[in-house]
Amino acid sequence: MDQARTTISKFLNGEPHSYTRFNLTQNMEGDTSQVEMKLSSDMDEEVGGNGVGDHLNHNSPHKPHMAQKFRRSPKNLCFLAAGALLIFIIGYLIGYLVQSKKDSTPSFPATSFSYPKEAAPVPYETGAAPLMNWGDVKGILAQKLSASNFDAAFSGFTSDDHRAGSLGDELLRNKVVSKFTEYRMHPWTDVHFVKVQDPPASGSNRFVFKDGTEELPTGFLSYSANGTANDTVVYAHYGQEDDLVLLANKNINLSGKVLLVRAGKISYAAKVANAAKVNASAVLIYADPNDYNMPADTQLFGHVHMGSGDPYTPGFPSFNHTQFPPVQSSGLPKILAQTITAAMANRILSKLGGEDAPPNWYCSNQLGDETDRITVEVNNVLAEKKINNIFGVIKGFVDADRYVVIGAQRDAWGPGFAASTVGTSVLVELARSISDMVKNDGFKPRRSIVFASFSAGEYGSVGATEWLEGYMSTLGMKACSYINLDGIVTGRSGFKVAASPLMHNLIGNMLKQVATPNKDGTLYSQFSKSEWEKNILEPLQMDNAAYPFLAFSGIPSLSFRFTSGDKDYPYFGTKLDTQKNLNSATSNDVSKLAVVAAQFAGQIALRLVHDHLLQMDLKKYSDNIRFQVAQINGKFRTIMRVKPELLPKSLTVKWLMSASGSFTRAMQKLGKDIENSDLDNIEKCRILNDRIMTVERNFLSPYVSPTDSPFRHILLGSGGHTLSALYNHLNILGTNHHDADADLFRTQFALATWTIQGCAISLAGDIWALENEI
Repeated sequence: MDQARTTISKFLNGEPHSYTRFNLTQNMEGDTSQVEMKLSSDMDEEVGGNGVGDHLNHNSPHKPHMAQKFRRSPKNLCFLAAGALLIFIIGYLIGYLVQSKKDSTPSFPATSFSYPKEAAPVPYETGAAPLMNWGDVKGILAQKLSASNFDAAFSGFTSDDHRAGSLGDELLRNKVVSKFTEYRMHPWTDVHFVKVQDPPASGSNRFVFKDGTEELPTGFLSYSANGTANDTVVYAHYGQEDDLVLLANKNINLSGKVLLVRAGKISYAAKVANAAKVNASAVLIYADPNDYNMPADTQLFGHVHMGSGDPYTPGFPSFNHTQFPPVQSSGLPKILAQTITAAMANRILSKLGGEDAPPNWYCSNQLGDETDRITVEVNNVLAEKKINNIFGVIKGFVDADRYVVIGAQRDAWGPGFAASTVGTSVLVELARSISDMVKNDGFKPRRSIVFASFSAGEYGSVGATEWLEGYMSTLGMKACSYINLDGIVTGRSGFKVAASPLMHNLIGNMLKQVATPNKDGTLYSQFSKSEWEKNILEPLQMDNAAYPFLAFSGIPSLSFRFTSGDKDYPYFGTKLDTQKNLNSATSNDVSKLAVVAAQFAGQIALRLVHDHLLQMDLKKYSDNIRFQVAQINGKFRTIMRVKPELLPKSLTVKWLMSASGSFTRAMQKLGKDIENSDLDNIEKCRILNDRIMTVERNFLSPYVSPTDSPFRHILLGSGGHTLSALYNHLNILGTNHHDADADLFRTQFALATWTIQGCAISLAGDIWALENEI
């Protein structure tokens, strides 16, 4: 503009100036273009003589006369005005372009993505979700959670009868919907029609030992085979694999036998599956007084599906509009299974013959002999039930389509106070607290939080699994984590956590930030002793509702609980799971423990939706893979040395070890990318988080069908595709075991290798950015 004003001034004052040249820069290609504006005496030559150019020639000897003439001519005055206006406009444009160039030139960090010159820079956060200090976030949450609020919640959600699909379940569903609506969470319902087994509508399941009285237990095990078994009974301790191997080593034939086993150690389903492997005909399960301090006539309820979800729609959802051909899960047992009371079991144990039970079984009875005949009859009925899963959401302000899911089952066999009432109450109280933080305290989560109330949890996480099956592609891509609230308070002297290795580091941090019920320290200081992972972490079992999220859908998952030391809470799966009995097990501190549980779950969820970068630790998985690959390599070398004829000489562990190394290098590359990235850049941060989120999902083997092997996770899943199964297969090669198959092993070995390599490739980033060594 200054240059334009100077030119106009000189022009109007008649100062000599041959011509002025303006350079306009920054064209679309980024080159320098030159626009030349001539105001010269040569113009008369260009127009051919005595035209307007003669009057503008500053070198004319008649300059004063011509200027005077120029001023007096209306026509020339018009030309002068037009020229001045043109020069003003051009000068303005020059100034605008120069300033625009300065303002629009992006300045990228040396390690950031480089964008095309014509593209606008990626927008940064400008207040859409200003970060609240983390200390303030957890402080506000703690203020909103109180024991008195939980007492009121317990009162509202306590029910004596709310089995899945019942009227009581429906009433609780309506209460949850009402609460979510009150908190402005816009609740929605996910409806499924599932098949479950219930006890006989008329008559009863029964058994008769020797020539004694007919026994009629009212407890039952859903998904048992129906029919009658008539053979001798054998006491088999807890029914674990080691227990059955010990009996086999004593030359006790278990084929066709009825096994009497104690509850505990492993799930009902695992006990029955182990019995089926040795060709037993039936399993009777009881709660031994040495393990469970409760009345001898207590009835037990449960299920024996070695899996989760509706076993009659394995791998796909039980929506009413689906029309699949009849099919059933391979996890359904083909033998009979029934629970009996401790009093009934004692009448059997007291009359058993045969040799004494092993000393390490800590019992005084015998194992049974050929005179101990028993008849077992199971007549369960299959029923279709309508179940409702209820959801509410607090939407994020930046990445609303990425979310953490917090869930709890709503149903129970009886009162189910520890099994479902506490978890449902914590779920609703967290929903209230966090929604209030957003509404009144200025908290703006980057990502969303979904609150889920599931039904049919007692039948094997049916509601949760059906939801996963119905929305498998969406949830696997967008759910950052699942936090399970089932059974979170069962005692007060211990604390246990089962979770994906990706979450271990986050768990350790939260243990140090959550105070104990009596405010005399943190969960870390009270329960970790020395190594918190050794003392607090436990494996995630198949009967845990978090397991299908992890092993079926590839979503990092977490489950935790306050415990009574090494003893199990005795009232799960009974009608004695009441508030009174849970108070007794926790020294009347249920409400205080619920507050701490809510803070632990809530802080983990809030940390995952608050931070720019997801707190997921990939090193634990790298170590896990390297450990299992080393085990396989050691066993493989032993076989090739001792029995080289079992496997072809061309088979090598080199490629599996290479895949393991690729994963470690890809993990390190991601770490460098994170270190060198601006995490305030929304798009860059989202890309990094998506790479982290693919890890768990990519451990799901793409080479097995979810209808045949639903738990496809190669490290934490179940089936022949897992690394642990490869190791076990190497152990049985060369034996007469019916599962030994060298060709099958080679196939599984190759597929597991490429699953790990594929996970490494995905983790490393875009295909055009991959390094050769990955």
